[in-house]
Amino acid sequence: MLTKLEIQNYILIDHLTIDLSSGLSVITGETGAGKSIIMGALGLILGDRADSNVCRNAEKKCFIEGTFLLDNKENYLPFFEANELDLTTELIIRREISAQGKSRAFINDTPINLNELKQLTSQLVDLHQQFDTLTLGDTDFQRTVIDALANVQKDVTSYQTAFSAWKENEKQLNRYLIQKEEFEKTESYKQHLLEELAELNLTEGELEQLEQSLKFLENAVQIKAQIDSSVQALEVSDNPIVQQLKQITHSLESITKWQPAFEEVLSRLKATHIELADIASELAIWQDKIDFDDKKIADIQERLSVGYSLQKKHKVQSTNELLAIQSQLEIDLQAVLNLDETIALLTKQVATEAKNVNQLAANLSEKREKQIVPFTKNVNQLLHQVGMPNAKIKVTIEKVALNIYGCDKIDILFDANNTNKFETIRKVASGGELSRLMLCIKSLVAKSVDLPTMIFDEIDTGISGEPAKQVGILLQNLGQNRQILCITHQPQIAAKGHTHLYVYKEQKGTNTQTHMRTLNDGERVQHIALMIGGDPPSKSALDNAAELLAK
Repeated sequence: MLTKLEIQNYILIDHLTIDLSSGLSVITGETGAGKSIIMGALGLILGDRADSNVCRNAEKKCFIEGTFLLDNKENYLPFFEANELDLTTELIIRREISAQGKSRAFINDTPINLNELKQLTSQLVDLHQQFDTLTLGDTDFQRTVIDALANVQKDVTSYQTAFSAWKENEKQLNRYLIQKEEFEKTESYKQHLLEELAELNLTEGELEQLEQSLKFLENAVQIKAQIDSSVQALEVSDNPIVQQLKQITHSLESITKWQPAFEEVLSRLKATHIELADIASELAIWQDKIDFDDKKIADIQERLSVGYSLQKKHKVQSTNELLAIQSQLEIDLQAVLNLDETIALLTKQVATEAKNVNQLAANLSEKREKQIVPFTKNVNQLLHQVGMPNAKIKVTIEKVALNIYGCDKIDILFDANNTNKFETIRKVASGGELSRLMLCIKSLVAKSVDLPTMIFDEIDTGISGEPAKQVGILLQNLGQNRQILCITHQPQIAAKGHTHLYVYKEQKGTNTQTHMRTLNDGERVQHIALMIGGDPPSKSALDNAAELLAK
């Protein structure tokens, strides 16, 4: 419930504080007094976009603050947790607008954006203005009305969750089927490429190693001659190097007793002798291993030729790159097999989900259909009550393809003159009829939706007399369980308010300011009499006003 509204530096308002109560509060005032200005300020704390021209004094910012009392805090907990805000029983919403047009919004002094603000205030306040009657012709609004009366919010949420999951899996299945189709176009070619690589059966770095081996074999004669020459010099000649080093070692051993420093030289010479003897042995082994083998050379050349051809085909330069391509081809071809399995499983899942969604939609549709008769009867009774005895509505439900809201297209049709020719609301209802029809519908929906505050801006358009009185009674009854704010020009409606707020202008020098105050009982009689008969009010107008207030 909105308990206080404070407005500073807004159009014609310098500073205004409005204390509000539960029940029906009527707001009256002469045309141009500033009722729409106050509604505009209220709209800003509900999330409307701001205009820099609203600042009365361009040197100061505009400030609008609304204080709300939350009776059922748990209803708002999801919003506060999702936006990491502290939830308190008293909620303060503030808007600040600079003369440059910069706007800021706060919840309990924590900055938020307008989308978040609208999300919260939509749960706090329902603002009905003259143009809102256009939503009556919107099928989404009509479905929402029936859903609220059928109390199927949880059913709708469950259905939408299942529907979204089903549609997402259906899209994924289609993506897999397209992917499979693309795979099948290249599968045979990829299989051929893999077979070529698998037949060659390369090992890591093999082609590079084969290149080196081929160069070695092709130069085997020259290599063997050089090794033979080296072995000859080291061990086989008449005076081999290894034998010479051995003799030098023996010669130096005889002089180390006279100069110990020669020990280190001798040690190095012995190591060199051992190393050269070892080298000679290894070269001798290579002498036996090296052989010019034409067949082996031909085999290597053939394998390299195939390998080079595949490198050129795949536009790579190394064995390891070919092996990486082979590995990827294996993965791709395995993916085709895995995709078939995935498609089969997902096809089954989508079919099961489709069956479930259809069942949920059917259950939802059944609950909606049960509300049609009582809703139609109640609205038609209320239309008669608010001065439209010949007006009737009819609700139709047409089965349509499954969508996010189910399988129902709901239309509320209207007959203003008891002709039994029902047409869409937009086509046949006048502005006054639309306002009263919206009030009748909202009065029914309000019993099913926990909406603490409802605001009606000139709901009395196009009516007077007894219909206006009945609208007042309807608003008064609505106010028994929630806060109702109603701007009205009709004395019959004004008389039904639990509280009467009067908007007026006051001239101070060259400045005009809008004010609002709560009328006491005596002031209410005087003001309602003015609404009935003008200024000055006649005795009959005063008596009539007193009678209206007494009922």
